[in-house]
Amino acid sequence: MVEANVSSQTPPPMPKIPRQIPKWEDLKPLLGFRKFQLDGTERRLSRAVSIEDLRLLARRRTPRSAFDYTDGAADHEASLRRSRELFNNVEFRANVLRDISTVDLSTTILGGPSTRPFGFAPTGFTRMMQYQGEVAVAHEANTAGIPYALSTMGTTSLEDVAKLTPDTQRWFQLYVWKERVGTKELVERASANGYGALLLTVDTAVAGQRQRDVRNGLTIPPQLTPKTFFDMSLHPAWWANLLTTAPLEFASLRQSGGTVAGMINRMFDPTLTFDDVEWLRGIWPGKLVVKGIQSVEDGKQAIAAGADAVLLSNHGGRQLDRGRPPLRLLPEMREALGPDAQIMIDGGIMNGGDIVAAIALGADFALVGRAYLYGLMAGGYRGVRRTIDILTAEVTRTMQLLGVGKVADLDPRHVVLP
Repeated sequence: MVEANVSSQTPPPMPKIPRQIPKWEDLKPLLGFRKFQLDGTERRLSRAVSIEDLRLLARRRTPRSAFDYTDGAADHEASLRRSRELFNNVEFRANVLRDISTVDLSTTILGGPSTRPFGFAPTGFTRMMQYQGEVAVAHEANTAGIPYALSTMGTTSLEDVAKLTPDTQRWFQLYVWKERVGTKELVERASANGYGALLLTVDTAVAGQRQRDVRNGLTIPPQLTPKTFFDMSLHPAWWANLLTTAPLEFASLRQSGGTVAGMINRMFDPTLTFDDVEWLRGIWPGKLVVKGIQSVEDGKQAIAAGADAVLLSNHGGRQLDRGRPPLRLLPEMREALGPDAQIMIDGGIMNGGDIVAAIALGADFALVGRAYLYGLMAGGYRGVRRTIDILTAEVTRTMQLLGVGKVADLDPRHVVLP
């Protein structure tokens, strides 16, 4: 055993650190006090650095029934949860030593330009979330130069949204009614107002069981019950805005009132088939997208029936619970349809990294819904703008860290799907 040779000499003393009284010019750079922002909305939004931050703001500023309608999903919400988990579990493969001093996020979708690889998905009852509704969303989409899809169940008219989106692509999401005459009239109005694409939604033959809505007693428009009266006391600004603006009603439906599920089952046509895709192809002059595709078989059949693109979607988990996440289906669909077919995706996208992963795995474009609704509830049109800013920064930063300078250069080598 070898013993350590410990020196018996006393170690030198620790040198003293000289001290001084700080001068103002030394302290001034360290004082990071910001000028107090008097505008409460701007103050709140400036602190939001993620979509989850906007979600938390939205929850505090919105009555529970309206927030839960946006936040919730069908049954046990497994479809939504699995979509989010799959996005979160994606692994990125990064390349380094690439010139990423500039990043080009622009792309082309359905024959038109978009400044970013994502646009705004159609959402119903948007003015219920916040009184500015589709006006705010369309205005910000137009300002950013990204597509906006108006829902059949929107609360702002086709004509008004067309006026708000002169500089970007506007699309119309269509539910086929049992009354086909009314459906045909909607299609003709969309065409007359310059909507470039029709998003035929095919996953809503019957309404999903959205348990939060049932428990909250959600109706359209909201009814004043003891429960909602209590909620009103907690969110007076929301109710004041609702009561002092135009009545909350559907802009394109002839019937309203009652529960969401009741309206869907009363109005939407459960006999819809691929023959109806061909019928729409015959009367619609623009691009036709089939939204709600959840299998390779249906994707192939939609293209064969005349669709220009398919939108892989599980309705944000709000219809069939325990369904396959669209991201899981995406590589299979790309392989089946080939490189030239246009494929879009939505459902569970809450981060710019989600968008990058989807594009790398074969999507041409991504649509976000909940994300901008959280922004809308958090701060009206400024919250929607904050959503765009957050997602744009996340997409840009993720691409830079992957060593990719153009959206078109993303491909499956950059992503590992668990």
